[in-house]
Amino acid sequence: MAGTLAHKDRAAAEAGAWLARLQGDGLDERDGLEFEAWLGAAPANRAAYEKALSVWHEFEDGADAILAELSDRTRRAPRPYLPRRWLVGAGGAALAAGLALAVLPSAVMQASAETYVTGKGERRTITLADGSVVDLNAESRLQVSFSRGARRVVLGDGEAIFDVTHDAKRPFTVAASDRVVRVVGTQFDVRSRKGHLTVTVARGKVQVGPAGRSGTGLAMQLTPGQRLDVAESGRAELKSVDPQETFSWRAGRLVYRSQPLADVVADLNRQFDRQIEIADPELGKMPITGVIVLDDQAAVMTRLSLMLPIRSVPSERGLLLLRK
Repeated sequence: MAGTLAHKDRAAAEAGAWLARLQGDGLDERDGLEFEAWLGAAPANRAAYEKALSVWHEFEDGADAILAELSDRTRRAPRPYLPRRWLVGAGGAALAAGLALAVLPSAVMQASAETYVTGKGERRTITLADGSVVDLNAESRLQVSFSRGARRVVLGDGEAIFDVTHDAKRPFTVAASDRVVRVVGTQFDVRSRKGHLTVTVARGKVQVGPAGRSGTGLAMQLTPGQRLDVAESGRAELKSVDPQETFSWRAGRLVYRSQPLADVVADLNRQFDRQIEIADPELGKMPITGVIVLDDQAAVMTRLSLMLPIRSVPSERGLLLLRK
C-alpha cells in the first residue's frame, strides 16, 4: 500500500512538472516524444496529468476567488507573497496547481448553487442572493452558482430577464446556447430556445462571446437598445430594437414583427396545455406582426385568426391550424 501511495505521489509531482514544462516557450519535437513516453509508462501518469490539467483549468476560471482566499490565509498565517502573474506563468504552473488543490474546495467548489424551473404557462420572479432580480419565462430552467469571486448562471432552454446588481469584484455571467453573456450591472433579456440565442439590452452594457476555450466566434459588446440574434448555425446579427417590446412577456403580452407563424405557435405552446399544430409547413412560414395578449387560449386563437387567414379546429393533441 505504501508503495502504491508513493507511486501516486511521484506521478502527481511529475504531472505538475510536465504541466509547467508544456506551457513554457521553446518546446520541440523531443519534448513531445518524451511527454508521450511518460504518459505511456504507467496508467497512473495519465490519470495524474489529467487531474493536474483539470485543476489548472479550474484555477484559471476561479483565479480571483483563489487569490482572495490565499490572501485571507496569508493574513492568518504569514507566508511568502506570490504575485498573480508569477502564479499563472509557465514556471509557476505546478505550484499553482498544488495551491489550487488546497484552496479550490473552500473558494470555488463550495459556491452556493440553486436551480429554478418553470412549467407551462408559469412565470417567476426570483431575487438572488446578491440582490439581482430574475424574471423567468414559461418552460425555462436556470442554474445559479455564486462564489467569492464570481456570479455564474446557466440558462437551459428558456428565457429570462436579468436586472443585475452592480458588483465590480464579482462579474455576472450567463451561459446559454454555447455563448456567455458577461456583465457587471445592467438589465437585459436572454432567450435560448433549441440552440437559437437572443440577447436584448435595456440598461448598461453586456459582452456576448463564445463559451469555453473551444468556442468559436468573436465577442460582441451590446449597449441599450441593441439585440444580438445568434442562429443555431452560429451566424450572428446585431439589431436596434425597443427593449420593452422584448420584455413585454412579463406582463403577459407577446410582440412580433414579421416573425414566422411557426415561432409564434412554439411560444404559445409553452403557455397553454392544449398544444397547437400547423397542418401545412408552408403555413408556418407566414409572417406575423402584432401583439398577442396571453389570457384565455380560445380568445388568443380568435385574435390570431383575425391577424392571419387561418382557422383552428380540434385535434388529438389540442388544436390544428388550417388556412381559411
